[in-house]
Amino acid sequence: MSDILRRGRLATAPDEEIIKFTSSMDADKWIFKADIAVDLAHTVMLKEQGIIENNDCAAILEAILKIKEEGIDKLDHTYEDIHISLESRLIDLVGENTGGRMHSGRSRNDEVATCIRLVLRDELLGLMDDLVLLRKSLYSTAGKNIDTLMPGFTHLQHAQPTTLAHHLIAHANAFGRDFDRTMGALLRVNMSPLGAAAFASTGFNIDRPRTQTLLGFDDLIENSMDAVSSRDFLIESASVLANIMINLSKMAEEIVIWSTSEFDFIELDDRYTSTSSIMPQKKNPDTAELVRGKSGVAIGSLMSLLSICKSLPLSYNRDLQEATPNIWRSTETTRAAVRIMAGMIGTMKVNSDIMAKKSVAGFTTATELADTMVRVTGLPFRTAHQIVGVLACGSGKPTPGEIDAVAHSVIGESLSGRGLTEEMIREALDPISNIKKRNITGGPAPYEVRESLNKCRVKLDKDEQELKRLNKRIDDSISGLLGVVDEYIHNMK
Repeated sequence: MSDILRRGRLATAPDEEIIKFTSSMDADKWIFKADIAVDLAHTVMLKEQGIIENNDCAAILEAILKIKEEGIDKLDHTYEDIHISLESRLIDLVGENTGGRMHSGRSRNDEVATCIRLVLRDELLGLMDDLVLLRKSLYSTAGKNIDTLMPGFTHLQHAQPTTLAHHLIAHANAFGRDFDRTMGALLRVNMSPLGAAAFASTGFNIDRPRTQTLLGFDDLIENSMDAVSSRDFLIESASVLANIMINLSKMAEEIVIWSTSEFDFIELDDRYTSTSSIMPQKKNPDTAELVRGKSGVAIGSLMSLLSICKSLPLSYNRDLQEATPNIWRSTETTRAAVRIMAGMIGTMKVNSDIMAKKSVAGFTTATELADTMVRVTGLPFRTAHQIVGVLACGSGKPTPGEIDAVAHSVIGESLSGRGLTEEMIREALDPISNIKKRNITGGPAPYEVRESLNKCRVKLDKDEQELKRLNKRIDDSISGLLGVVDEYIHNMK
């Protein structure tokens, strides 16, 4: 059969290089199933609106299902995109007098925009499932390490004692916000552009709300120009993905550092490591390094989308063809990285004794010693800060005599004379005591960490329930579409 798209207006066929340059078939494998769903919904609506006859509707629907069963490999990949290739295959099966009617009332412009939204919707739902898995892994590991001491860091310098649980919950909270951002993006993705046609809608009496319902969309993008040309939903989603990958990269960096001989806080499970081709003793955190490195994919995809969409006049422009490979690349990379991180966290060995020993290295209890001076002696904090700062030049375990000597040089009197006892000093220098005193909301004290974990798990449960509701509603819509298709095929032949 001749090229159903070019045979009217265009007389000269493009050469092989032009075909390769303009084709989107490599990326279109992502939207094959979505295109099938869009064709089914559009055909059902055309029949219900009296735009095509019952027997044509049944024949088209049956052929579309056959194409779905055959798979994308059966299609002619010399066409410039999946839409024309699929329609051409349909015409091969049922003839142009029937198959040629399917495209009535629509354009590839609204068709592809709808397909992209359908696939991205499923990917975002899947990503939220992946984020739930990661948060569960973090909460589980945190729950086992509420009393696991470790040094907290600022500027990658030992700062104050904390616990591994407190540290992991910080990461989990970030991924909780990523879940919320993904949900917000989904709201703007799950809107139907179908029926906008090329950009000016159509003179056919189509029913846009009907296809919206059949495909499980929440709403319509009403303005037909906006519907076919806007890709802000891709930019927003790519931004969410980049943010997730940045959060993952931060964790990956810590895993790489913590697994070094210098830190030795953790040991990764063998599944997430490799060895050297020359140094047989090596156990390299390659998977964490790749998570860190692959953040560049998501960041790059976002930058590409912003560059592609910048300054495009309304309405549709072919530049937009280059947008979708970027979102699929970022989606695939991010979802895999989230699942990989969940596995790494859930299976890593925690060297708690080493963490505890290093929790006081670098005089991490200095802040509590200064705070104790303020509470007991009535000194201004800035003065106590100065005294402890001088003491920090010593061993990190100052004696009462050393404290009094420095205090006398700073304020002209000893602190023991103001009520600071040896027991108070010893308690201030104890990392466990430090942590227990930090029992305000969000602090590392064991009680507060348990409370935080409980709140996090309640939020996680609500997120899971909402995710199940969304998945069920969309699954019900698609099942309803297939039910209507089956009915029309069997009752209208």
